[in-house]
Amino acid sequence: MIAIIDYDAGNIRSVEKALLSLGQEVCITGDAEKILSADKVILPGVGAFGDAMDNIRKRGLDQVIRCVADAGKPFLGICLGLQLLFERSEEAPGADGLGILKGEILRIPEKEGMKIPHMGWNSLHLENNGRLFRGIEEQAYVYFVHSYYLRAEDEKIVKASTEYCTHIHASVEQDNVFACQFHPEKSSDVGLHILKNFVEL
Repeated sequence: MIAIIDYDAGNIRSVEKALLSLGQEVCITGDAEKILSADKVILPGVGAFGDAMDNIRKRGLDQVIRCVADAGKPFLGICLGLQLLFERSEEAPGADGLGILKGEILRIPEKEGMKIPHMGWNSLHLENNGRLFRGIEEQAYVYFVHSYYLRAEDEKIVKASTEYCTHIHASVEQDNVFACQFHPEKSSDVGLHILKNFVEL
C-alpha cells in the first residue's frame, strides 16, 4: 500500500489517480500509524513553504516523515514536497525545512521574456543513474509549476536537471528518499513511467 500524506497542501487527487491507474492500492492520510505501516510514502504539495511546514509540524508529521526516511522505506516528494525535504527556502526566511536532504530552495531569477512562475513542459537532462528514470529517454519532457527551485548541496544526489532562467535541480535521490520538482502525475506517459519505477522499487 502507498500512503499519500495529507497535510492540506493540495495536489493529492491527481497523484492518487495516477497511482490507481498503475493498479496500486492507495491511502490518503494524515494518520501516523497508517503512514508508518505503508510500503511506500509520497509527500505531494503545492503552495507556500512556510505554511506547509507549519501544517506538517502542527500534525506531528515532521517526525513521522523522518521515521519513514530513517526506516529505509521508499519515499517520494513531489513539487513542494521536494522543497520541504531540504533545509530552508528563500520563500520563508527563518522557517526550517525538514532537513532530510542538504540544500536550499531559491527564487527563480527574473529573466527577460521568461515568466515566473515557471509553468509548463521542460526537458530533463538525466545524470547519475537515477532509479526513477530507468527507461526514460534523455531530454524527455515533464510538467513544472513553481516559482522556487532547488540547489542541492551535493550534486551527486541530483538525478535530473533542467534549464529555466537558471540551472535547476529537477530530481534527487539519496538512499530511499526520492524527489521531483516537476509533477510526474501531470507529465503524461513519461510521468507515469517515473511513478511506475517508484512503485516497483
